[in-house]
Amino acid sequence: MQENLLNTIQKLPSSSGVYQYFDKNSKLLYIGKAKNLSNRVKSYWRFTPDIHPNPTLNPRITKMLSETDRIDYIVVDNQEDALILENSLIKQLKPKYNILLRDDKTYPYIYIDESQNFPRFELTRKIVRGKNISYYGPCPTGGRALLDAIYEIYPLVQKKSGIDGGKACLFYEIGKCHAPCEEKISKEDYHKIISTVKKSIHKRRIIIDKLQERMSMVAMQERYEEAAKIRDQIDTIKALKISSSIDFANLENLDIFAILNGENRGVVVKIFMREGKIISSSHSFFNQTDMFDQNAAYKQVLLDFYTEELPYTPKEILVADEFLASSEVAETLSKRLGKTIHIRHPKRGNKLKLTTLSLSNAKELLRQKSNSAKQIEEEVQKLFELSAIPSRVEIFDNSHMMGVATVGAMVVRDANRWDKSSYRRYALTSKDEYGQMTEMLERRIKSFDKESPPDLWVLDGGKANLNLANTLLQLAGVNLDVIAIAKEKLDAKAHRAKGAAKDLIYTNHEIYHLKPSDKRLQWIQLLRDESHRFAITYHQNKKRREDTQISLLNKKGIGKATIKKLIDYFGTFENIKRANHADISNATNRKIADILHDLD
Repeated sequence: MQENLLNTIQKLPSSSGVYQYFDKNSKLLYIGKAKNLSNRVKSYWRFTPDIHPNPTLNPRITKMLSETDRIDYIVVDNQEDALILENSLIKQLKPKYNILLRDDKTYPYIYIDESQNFPRFELTRKIVRGKNISYYGPCPTGGRALLDAIYEIYPLVQKKSGIDGGKACLFYEIGKCHAPCEEKISKEDYHKIISTVKKSIHKRRIIIDKLQERMSMVAMQERYEEAAKIRDQIDTIKALKISSSIDFANLENLDIFAILNGENRGVVVKIFMREGKIISSSHSFFNQTDMFDQNAAYKQVLLDFYTEELPYTPKEILVADEFLASSEVAETLSKRLGKTIHIRHPKRGNKLKLTTLSLSNAKELLRQKSNSAKQIEEEVQKLFELSAIPSRVEIFDNSHMMGVATVGAMVVRDANRWDKSSYRRYALTSKDEYGQMTEMLERRIKSFDKESPPDLWVLDGGKANLNLANTLLQLAGVNLDVIAIAKEKLDAKAHRAKGAAKDLIYTNHEIYHLKPSDKRLQWIQLLRDESHRFAITYHQNKKRREDTQISLLNKKGIGKATIKKLIDYFGTFENIKRANHADISNATNRKIADILHDLD
């Protein structure tokens, strides 16, 4: 091992690139980037009397080096490419000793195109092309609630198609629109309303006060359900931002970041200031780790957050801590976004107050987290010997009926809540359940570059599915814990009737026979049941559509045997519909091809 390591290190080029450390089982331990690969990797080691870790390194790196069996590397053109590739590979492959701060979401902005005669406010997550576009945000939460409140309070064009209708609609009758489609309001007067709305987006107290007036009115009319919805709307809008008395007279635009690693959890806090006022904030937790590296954390968070598609990015980013790669990250972001970006760690004045505010909120969030009841995820981690607390879990299941309407489903549990925006459905073509699970997992692995791996996969199925997942992940070089849940087999059959058989948990270490009252088993069952529900719903909907298509084909004289032959050949009804005449003729005969093309 030492001889192989030494040979690799001695042959390293002086080019920029990314290096990867692997253990004896080819498990990825660490990914790093270097301006000069040879110099950077050699700095980890001492070579006399034999190769050993540099004693000046911190315990985290020393432990990683003690497990290292081989080193691989990728050469790139420059240091900027190395920085981007390093970050991308960490997100995709989840190395053991790199920290993964998972926050792949893009935040929506409210925008308006004032080049139109009677513009509307809309939500967007991407840049909208136009000559006179204004953005307000970002809105990590509550963007939709804020937009709905605007249309509830102000008489604007309520629907995109409203102007094109040419005739006043119901919204005019109930006083929610001035009917510019019938020229009942001038362009100038309409834009005065727009100006008022823009002011209220910045000073949300105006919107909140109006909503509270409306809530009181409907409550007095005993419309309590409507009043409760307005109350929830108010709470959502209030939660958009952190309370602060810090205002900038010179109308500064700033983004502020703080990262804090606690005893059990870490947290990333983001605060957004526009025109001298804090308009929104957000936070995300990550698993505490002894391998936490503040420099790597800030680098990863900033590179992940600022993409080419952001509607707006300020020129100045404040960070609560100094980090080594700040100048490199600033240079990379400047090229990526097409404007000069500065990353600063303020030492005095209002900007220091902002970073202090972000750190104070980070500490409070960690305090609230630590004071809450012991998380079931921590108990699950200890029992099943997982490498990390399973804060984010993806659960897979498939569903079909005699091979018809075969589908797969992935549901996601994040921070002990269902993340329904991340649920995924899969239309599958494989005929057996093992092949169907393979399809699902391979497709999910391919998407790791866009959506990072979770902390844990839970599969509906036994040892075979567990081994399948481990094999696919190993081939992709991804570090990810996997467990499977399946019914205990009685008389070589898995009896699913209630009470007939227990659920068994399969891990790489052993099979767990837990009591039905065990909360850790109940937690896994909760995940499995949600994935089953989601898969069944998709299957039923798909089967309903396919039954309609089968009925249509039957009416045209195409029998069940021929339909089965077509499905076996093309996989799905959608593929049959897209197939050309020659392919259908090859699969069946010319007569059937003629009938199908007549349907089009």
